[in-house]
Amino acid sequence: MGQIALEKFKYPIGEFEIPKSVSESDISLWVEKIKSFPKRLANVVEPLNDDQLNTPYRPGGWTVRQVVHHLADSHHHAYTRFKWALTEDRPTIKAYDENQWVQGSDYAGPVFLSLNYLAALHEKLTYLLENLEKTDLNRAFIHPATGNEVILKNMVGMYAWHGDHHLAHITSLAKREAWS
Repeated sequence: MGQIALEKFKYPIGEFEIPKSVSESDISLWVEKIKSFPKRLANVVEPLNDDQLNTPYRPGGWTVRQVVHHLADSHHHAYTRFKWALTEDRPTIKAYDENQWVQGSDYAGPVFLSLNYLAALHEKLTYLLENLEKTDLNRAFIHPATGNEVILKNMVGMYAWHGDHHLAHITSLAKREAWS
């Protein structure tokens, strides 16, 4: 498989790009994507059987089941990072190795566990985001792996993209395999 084809499998909607200026309409659109994500994911994943859930979305990639569990863990971390940035002054957050997490026994579990968790988590995250002051969106944390400052308004966009990114992994696979 060529590098270009592999990149298309890895980033079916492209890589996340932070806009030069984040508008209120950007934030509203992103929050709506975050709010609707668990339902959109469930609509695609719930009809799949175990063989389909255990299929990697690309050569050398995670299975659909692992992607669903990754989404729950990653978005859990996002919520915690929002809370740290909102309650501390530019905290350095704790990073985690997602490739090690995906090897955990819980990643072989039923997807409904993570689908249910995402539904509750996103309700809470959406409530938080919809009730922030504009100035709160300029708060930030430091990511220890890069040393970069991550501003919350950019993180809203990143997590809206993150959900769509992994949903596209699953829907692209389903289309290639003619599962629907």
